[in-house]
Amino acid sequence: MTDTPGWASPGSAPSDGQNPGASGPAEPADRPGPAQPAEQPGADPQDAGSKWSHQQPPPGQWSAPTGTPGQAPPPPPPGPGWSGQNPGGGYGGPGGYGGGGYGGPGGYGAWGGGWGGPPPAAKPGVIPLRPLGVGEILDGAVSTMRTYWRTVLGISLTVAVVTELATILFQGFVLNDAATSESLNDPSATFSEVARALGETLLGSLAVVLITTIGTIIATALLTTVTSRAVLGKSVTIGEAWRDARPQVLKLFGLVLLLPLIALAVVLVGALPAIIVAVAGGPGGAVAALAVIGILGAVVVAIWLMVRFSLASPALMLERQGIFKSMSRSTKLVRGSWWRVFGIQLLAGIIANIVASIIVIPFAVLAAALSGDGFSGFLNGTGNVGWTFLIISGIGSVIGSTITFPITAGVGVLLYIDQRIRREALDLELARAAGVQGYGTGATPRS
Repeated sequence: MTDTPGWASPGSAPSDGQNPGASGPAEPADRPGPAQPAEQPGADPQDAGSKWSHQQPPPGQWSAPTGTPGQAPPPPPPGPGWSGQNPGGGYGGPGGYGGGGYGGPGGYGAWGGGWGGPPPAAKPGVIPLRPLGVGEILDGAVSTMRTYWRTVLGISLTVAVVTELATILFQGFVLNDAATSESLNDPSATFSEVARALGETLLGSLAVVLITTIGTIIATALLTTVTSRAVLGKSVTIGEAWRDARPQVLKLFGLVLLLPLIALAVVLVGALPAIIVAVAGGPGGAVAALAVIGILGAVVVAIWLMVRFSLASPALMLERQGIFKSMSRSTKLVRGSWWRVFGIQLLAGIIANIVASIIVIPFAVLAAALSGDGFSGFLNGTGNVGWTFLIISGIGSVIGSTITFPITAGVGVLLYIDQRIRREALDLELARAAGVQGYGTGATPRS
């Protein structure tokens, strides 16, 4: 299967046995010609053998004979992709074989003007239905947010507000940041006090990460549905998106929690030789060398696995697959395109983080200046995280998440669709679902 299913291939000749530079159809050398009149008295025997008249038109004015008995008919009109539908010119236009195309004005060099390349791909929604470039994937994610902004920003804003509100309340009421900071900064604190403070900090960080992960999963599930409809040029409400995504949300939770566990297990396996040598009482240098080599190698393997499984989320949501089946589908789609998938996702992540930082950092600086000991207190490590800081910085986080959620989710879905178009001709199914007439049947699709 080619990378562009549905396009007519210009690699084959328009008719067998015909020289593209000839003006008429080729004739076999041993084919008998039409009956000729008897030889006239006084005629040259050589002329009788050639059977041609002495009076010929000037050179350069030959045309293909039509309608003469015993001669082959002119070649049939070419298929799609040969400019047969180009009025007034091209290979099979009303202008004839040389009507402005192959043999039109400009001679042989006018071939490119007659064919004009492949027909434009259908574009019923935010992307053209063909293999996509990096810029088209990023533009498709932004176009989805711009075209269906009510639904997209409604989902992103709602999830971001609920997530950040839960995080602020948890940090403000549950975590005692003042006591924790005091214990960690006190040189005379006992080991138990430091351990308790570190434990509280770790639990608080895990709780914040869990809340953020839940919000990200819900936003990803809803925005996946919205983006898949946007490819077809169809809008969807928040309620419709939730009804479509709800049956798969729990499976998506399981997938998102399983992938970090796999990466952690790989890293632990890489560090295992160093742990064994350390327990056996080996030299410290050998333990350090084994730890560095093992952990670095394990990190590389973990990154490789995470990229191979990176399309599992859209496969799970759009194909209604289970967790392990979606991971298998992602592996199949990424195979042979690992570096491309990795590069696009890395670029999208960098762009999303830059956008979020541009928005979040000014709010964080303002929050630090208006709370506690001011901005200098945060620089010196003596500032306390109070409600003023949490609320102002939380506003910046909400704005940043509202903008970055659609970018990251949209890029993932469009990258999945792009890989399926390249490998499985998904563009044909998408064109039929979008109601594009004649796509993939030889007719020029609508753009």
